[in-house]
Formats: sequence, structure tokens, C-alpha cells
Amino acid sequence: MAESSPFGNLIREMALAAAMIFILVIGLWAHTGVMPPLVVVESSSMIHEADGEVGSIDAGDLILVKDTSFENIVTFAEATSKQDSSYGYEMHGMEGDVIIYQKNGDEGTPIIHRAILRVEASQTMTPDRNASAADNNSVHCPNGGTWDSHSIDSDGEMGTCVLTWDVPGTNVSDQEKITIHFDGNNAGYYDCRRMAHANVEAFLVVWDWQPRHAGILTLGDNNQCSVDQGGLVVNGSSGVHSESGVAGPVREEWLIGVAGGEIPWLGSVKLMASGGDSPGTSFVPPSSFLYLAIVIGLVLFSPWVLEKGLKNILQQSPETKQIEIEMIKFDQSSEEE
Repeated sequence: MAESSPFGNLIREMALAAAMIFILVIGLWAHTGVMPPLVVVESSSMIHEADGEVGSIDAGDLILVKDTSFENIVTFAEATSKQDSSYGYEMHGMEGDVIIYQKNGDEGTPIIHRAILRVEASQTMTPDRNASAADNNSVHCPNGGTWDSHSIDSDGEMGTCVLTWDVPGTNVSDQEKITIHFDGNNAGYYDCRRMAHANVEAFLVVWDWQPRHAGILTLGDNNQCSVDQGGLVVNGSSGVHSESGVAGPVREEWLIGVAGGEIPWLGSVKLMASGGDSPGTSFVPPSSFLYLAIVIGLVLFSPWVLEKGLKNILQQSPETKQIEIEMIKFDQSSEEE
């Protein structure tokens, strides 16, 4: 039987590696229901410790993206309310789900931040169905209310004029504007990780907010209460921006998925090779590089260590010693002949 050439061996090994990667990706897709099933965290907006922490989301981590229905997302407000069935629910170091979404549904790098509260239409009024397609309150809702093109009206059609709002997990019900103090009394305590000064509280305050449509309010754990939806929601918030402006409350169609399991450090490899608008590894905690090097070292040297260990075990086994004795006897008998 002819021996394989070095080139043939290389092709075979590359094909085997590609097949293993393909099987892994398909397996993750089957598990998460989302493609791609993993995202790499680029910024430090979700860190809990400057040196990184397994369990929270750091730059350079790989995060599994789970396909979850919009209705099943648990917000911080719900997870901190003792009256809510989701009380005590935590993901990635804090109460509530972490979601991945496209800002205003536009193209660009997705945001991975925590769901803080869900705003829902309470009282509604049927809009002027003969109005133009313009996204304008005065056109669709001449008698008052906020035009929400993606909420269902009492007539069963899409689009309604919202008069008042509800926020599950809080005491806000049937209100024209939303004010919530996350101080541990009116709602669960949300620590902004900042000093209180000059009318700036140490906890999250949503003040006199009139949403432009129903959806989910989001916030990075490390953003000191600067919510993604901007200063009209929380004073001093810069918000996150897309081509169409500051992000609005996250709608169902903007949702990519919910952050599932974390694979720490390995995403730093992709960030090292990233270009364009990527921040690269500038936000990756220094300790992540050390742990990444350890992981790579284990991957490279584990087969060699395993081979040495198995060889040593086999050499010490009674069967191996018996074979050696039989070989010695065979050699002696051969010499006598």
C-alpha cells in the first residue's frame, strides 16, 4: 500500500478541520436557532470589573445568541418586582435579560445591552386610516395620542394612537408620561455606579418620558445610567445612534436574539484581526490576553501531554509487561535454534 504524500496529508487535515468547524457551527445553530449563533463583544459597555469577570460580558468574549420570542424577554423591572413571576431572574451578573438588537432596525454593528423595562400601549384611539404614510402624530392622530405604527389598534389593524402607557413590573399603569425611580421602593434598585450630586441621583430615574412607540428600554451595565434611548428618557443620557437618529425603544423586528452562554476571551482573536470601524482590542481587559494565551497553550500542548501520559500508562500496565516477557522468551528461543 502506497504511503500518502505530505501534500495529501495536509489536504486531508485541512478538510477534517473544516468539517469539524462546519459541524460545530451547525450544532450551535441548532441549539440557538440563530445564524450566526455567536457574536463578539467589541466594547466595554457591559463590564462589571475593569480586569474582566467570567459571568459578566467583557470585550473579547464570545456570546451565544439565543432565539427567544419578544414576549418572553424578562426586563430588569420585572425581575426586581416581588409581585412579578420573573422575580429574581438573572443573566450575566444582573437581573433581567441581555438582548442583541439593531438600532432602529438600521444596518450597522448590533448593540448588546440589558433590557431595563418594557413600555406597552394601554388606552388607544383608532387613527385616521385615510392619512398619508408619514410617521406623524398630527396626521394619523389629529385628536391626540402618539402614533405607533407597529402596535395593534382595537379595530384589529396595525397602527394606533396611544393615549396612555403601561410598564410591567412597576406601578406605572395607564399613564400619559412615564416617571419611575429605580430606588428600591418604587421599583427595583438600579445602581448607576456614580456619585449623587446636583439633582443627579445614584440610581436610575426615568423622568416624564413620553415614548414615541412601544418597545424595550435598554442600557449597558457599565454606562452609568446613560440609556440607549437618550436624554428624553433619562437626564444626561447620550443615547446610541444609527442612520435614522437616536435609538427608540427596541421593537420586535429589531431584535436579533437574547444573550445566552458566554465563551470568555476567545473573541479577542477576531478583534485582533478586525479593521474598519472596529475598535479592535482597545476595550479588552489586559487579563483576557493572559487567559487567552493559557487556553491556546493548552490546546496546542494537550495532545502531546495526553500522548505522553497514555504511553506511560500503557508501559506500566500488566499486559505490556507480559508482552515484553513473551518477546524476551521468543528472542531466546530464536537464538537457541
